[in-house]
Amino acid sequence: MARIVMKFGGTSMAGIERIRSVAARVKREVDAGHQVAVVVSAMAGETDRLVGFCREASSLYDPREYDVVVAAGEQITSGLLAIALQAAGVKARSWLGWQLPIHTDDAFAKARIGTIETAALDASLAAGEVAVIPGFQGVADDTGGGRGRVTTLGRGGSDTSAVAVAAAMKADRCDIYTDVDGVYTTDPRIVPRARKLAKVTYEEMLELASVGAKVLQTRSVGLAMKEQVRVQVLSSFTGEDAPMADTLPGTMIVGEEEIDDVERQLITGIAHDKNEAKITLISVPDKPGAVAAIFAPLAAANINVDMIIQNIAHNHGSTDVTFTVPSADLARSLEALNQGRDAIGFSELVHDTRVAKISVVGVGMRSHAGVASTMFTTLGARGINIQAISTSEIKVSVLIDEDETELAVRVLHTAYGLDAEAA
Repeated sequence: MARIVMKFGGTSMAGIERIRSVAARVKREVDAGHQVAVVVSAMAGETDRLVGFCREASSLYDPREYDVVVAAGEQITSGLLAIALQAAGVKARSWLGWQLPIHTDDAFAKARIGTIETAALDASLAAGEVAVIPGFQGVADDTGGGRGRVTTLGRGGSDTSAVAVAAAMKADRCDIYTDVDGVYTTDPRIVPRARKLAKVTYEEMLELASVGAKVLQTRSVGLAMKEQVRVQVLSSFTGEDAPMADTLPGTMIVGEEEIDDVERQLITGIAHDKNEAKITLISVPDKPGAVAAIFAPLAAANINVDMIIQNIAHNHGSTDVTFTVPSADLARSLEALNQGRDAIGFSELVHDTRVAKISVVGVGMRSHAGVASTMFTTLGARGINIQAISTSEIKVSVLIDEDETELAVRVLHTAYGLDAEAA
């Protein structure tokens, strides 16, 4: 017998028939003798609908009341799944975030989980019940002014909820059911010969999620790595006669020690992200403290800066500074920089949203030279200009023109030998 957390996303819960299909899948795990907790998202599109209501009610809504509204989506699907399980002959009950409880801080709309009390959950599982838990929600702890109020975790928070529950209940595995059947070497819609990966390390998945791969939410991967929770990505749209999750070929997110040298590749995957904006400050004074004057107001506005390039100083003692921010934060970034123009001293502010970030990721980079060279040579051979570069120990990212995104992904996928064999 194993303890398993099963998480189902919005497309898996989009309507009663799909909820019944989820119930059947959960029942199979219960019938196999496993203890099961299920974490569910709201029905596809429901959270957007609830957010829209909040914005219609007031453009300056209270985030505490916003959380009360948007948390309702997961509450509905958790109750419906419990009803469907009971109808299928499975003992089940729903647990809201405040009932377990799932303690968070009081950063409403983007709360972080602190602790999860498991006494009630353990008793429920021991009694043979399936615990159905709404993802994305918790309750503010005693440390702030929001004590006892409903909180939500931000977009993609149900993945984080599932991993946190799995860690708290010491689950053997956390199965994330989505509309894809695993993690691929790149987006198979761009490269049909992309390969599904059997295993990916936490570090690689964290990098891939942070640079554009949409399979898992970044915070959930970071939590899985911290707590050493084994996560499996599976499709919820396989047929009812598909193998059990123990044998179904999804992708396991695991520690590096679980991947044999034979399985290890130089490059694990290639991600792309068009949600980037490039900002250039022209003629910034070339003096100590000038760069700090640029990025301090952005940090104060909680804007994440990614790639940074500072050019060689001009003859008249000034330089140009280029960097990228998420495109959603462009307007706030420009406002913060213009407000600080006198302190920064730039002469002109230029921005461009028609850019894309292309990243190659792999733990094999640690022990192999030439990864960046291959990337630059391959892109150069196809006439693709590189506008900015950033690196980490297992990642190289470049900024290019948005129109060249798909070409760049395809040629790099081939250059690193990631194409699947022709059938």
